[in-house]
Amino acid sequence: MQSPSFATKRILIVATATVMEMRAAFPGLSRHVPVEHAWSRLGVSKGGLQGRPCGELILLVTGVGPVNAGISLGRLLGSLSTGSSGNASEPVGVLNLGVAGAFSLERLPLGTTVVTTKEIWPEYGLLTASELDPRGIGLAQGKADGEPVWDRLRLTPESCARQMGLDISGLTKAVGLTVAGVSGTPERAEALRTRYACDIETMEGFALAWTCSLIRVPFVQVRTISNLVGSRDAAHWDLNGAKQRLALVASALLGDIEGTPCPN
Repeated sequence: MQSPSFATKRILIVATATVMEMRAAFPGLSRHVPVEHAWSRLGVSKGGLQGRPCGELILLVTGVGPVNAGISLGRLLGSLSTGSSGNASEPVGVLNLGVAGAFSLERLPLGTTVVTTKEIWPEYGLLTASELDPRGIGLAQGKADGEPVWDRLRLTPESCARQMGLDISGLTKAVGLTVAGVSGTPERAEALRTRYACDIETMEGFALAWTCSLIRVPFVQVRTISNLVGSRDAAHWDLNGAKQRLALVASALLGDIEGTPCPN
C-alpha cells in the first residue's frame, strides 16, 4: 500500500530516549525502530492514526540525557523545515514516551502512567556553597509566552493533546524534573522533592519541552513509572512492568499502527 501524499504532510513525532523504550512502546514496529540519534518516517496506511490530523509518523530515538534530547529533536525539526523530500512537512506535535522514576511510590505506584504539566531543570544557574540559584548568572534561558524561563517551564498537555488528536483524559498529572545525573541516593531524591515539589525524574523531559516551546510545536510527555527515585533496591524497581505499560498506553493513544517506510 502506498504511503499518503499531501501537498503538506502533517507529521506526528514520537520520541523516546532509547531503542529499548521505542521497541517496548511499539512492538509491532520493531523493524522500523531507528538507532539512537536517528529517526524513521512511516506513512500510516492502517490503524489508529486514521482520522487524526496527520499523514505520517516519525519515530525518533534521541539518545539518553538532556543534551542528546535537545540536539536530536532539533536536528529532526530542522530537517523537516528544509523539505528534503520535496514536500513540505509540518509537525502536528511531539509525543514523548518513556519510563521514569517516581519520588513517591505511594502517590505514583510502579506501572502508573503519567502526563507532565510542568518541567523543571534543577541544574541551571549559579552554584554556590549552599544552593543552586537559577537567576544567579542573570541570564534566562529564553522566553515562553513573553515570560523569562529560568529553571521551570509550564506545559499545557490538554490543549496540546487536542491539537495532536490524543486523548490523555485518563492519565495522572505529574510535575517532571529533568537531570543529567540520575539521583542515586535517597538523600539526593528527598532534597530535590522537597525543593521542587516534583513527582517524577527523567533525563530528557525539559530539553524536549523547551525545544518545542521555542518553535511553538505542541508537546505531550507521557511516562510509565519504573522505579523509586534514589533507590537501587530491586524491590523498588519494575522496568519490565513499565515497558509493558508503555505498549498499552501507546496503543491507547495511537491505536494499533501499521505503516510503510517513507524517505527520510
